[in-house]
Amino acid sequence: MSKKDYYEVLGVEKGSSTEEIKKAYRKLAIKYHPDKNPGDKESEELFKEAAEAYDVLSDPDKKARYDRFGHQGMNGGGNAGGFSNMDDIFSAFGDIFGDSPFGDMFNRGRGGQRMRKGSNLRIKLKLNLEEVANGVEKKIKVKRQIICTSCEGTGAKDGKSFKTCPSCNGAGQVRKVMNTMLGQMVSAATCPTCNGEGKVITDRCVTCSGEGVQNEEEVIPIKIPAGVGEGMQLSMREKGNYPQRAGRDGVAGDLLIAIEEQEDPLLKRDGTNLHYELHISFVDAAIGTTVEVPTVGGKVKIVVEPGTQSGKIMRLKGKGLKDINGYANGDQLIHINIWTPKQLNKDERALLEKLRNSPNFSPNPDKSEKGFFDKMKDFFQA
Repeated sequence: MSKKDYYEVLGVEKGSSTEEIKKAYRKLAIKYHPDKNPGDKESEELFKEAAEAYDVLSDPDKKARYDRFGHQGMNGGGNAGGFSNMDDIFSAFGDIFGDSPFGDMFNRGRGGQRMRKGSNLRIKLKLNLEEVANGVEKKIKVKRQIICTSCEGTGAKDGKSFKTCPSCNGAGQVRKVMNTMLGQMVSAATCPTCNGEGKVITDRCVTCSGEGVQNEEEVIPIKIPAGVGEGMQLSMREKGNYPQRAGRDGVAGDLLIAIEEQEDPLLKRDGTNLHYELHISFVDAAIGTTVEVPTVGGKVKIVVEPGTQSGKIMRLKGKGLKDINGYANGDQLIHINIWTPKQLNKDERALLEKLRNSPNFSPNPDKSEKGFFDKMKDFFQA
């Protein structure tokens, strides 16, 4: 089943501002919130659908990829392109629901604790033309930080060696009162002692040295869809770093894969079309021939008709690249170039001298012979 257009999901136009997109999502999320619609599976799905749309359209980079490549541009394999559970949504977007009746619910995840998200990882992935054309599954070795298994991500020995932060008394914030001309003003800031956690470690975990995370080298399979291009970025959710000292109330960041397309020595890409320069002798151009040309699917034979002129463009229908949005394949264009020999021996020169004054060897283009620009114009209008 194909996904609905993200703009349609949120009920906004493509040129809508960030604030308009945020407002539309806030309205839908409150309407379909699971605590407002207990046990309603349809509302739950609409809630997740709206969150996924907002996740993309509220991020300038993701929005640009979506506008260019559609849903395919957001999927990099794994669990990319959606939220695996409600806690992910509460963690990601709780800050935009401050004054709503669901503000506290959105700001709290598993066990009623505020969710924390780890940092994203970014890698570059080089693909050759065949991999771009057909799609490919790659196995990527990634060094990332995962939750410490010894302390359950708390950073404390056995996950229990804590005490209440003496600076903020467990609030995670410290307040300052300042006297001004307008009266007293109160400001709040993250507690510098506990970094907002409300507690401090009394005995650190020996496995992670109190960080709550440990390094791991993981081999991650990723499916690359056919038709990706240079500069496109794919995303795999929760394959980035786990946040430090978040315990079980954290969620890993994302793995972002930037596509780098290797240049093919024979075929040149132009969107979904491919171009190939074919050089033939003027003898073959005059009397015709059959030649093999490379394509992304292997070599194919083409017939060069007698009297073929230099600059002719032949089209191999559907031999180009697949459109990433699932439309028809592009074409392969073969540009005919007639090769003129740079050196001739005595016999070759004598033979050509005999043909120099032959009427059939004298250039005599008629009105049906079009120039290069007319040929290109005809092609792109076809």
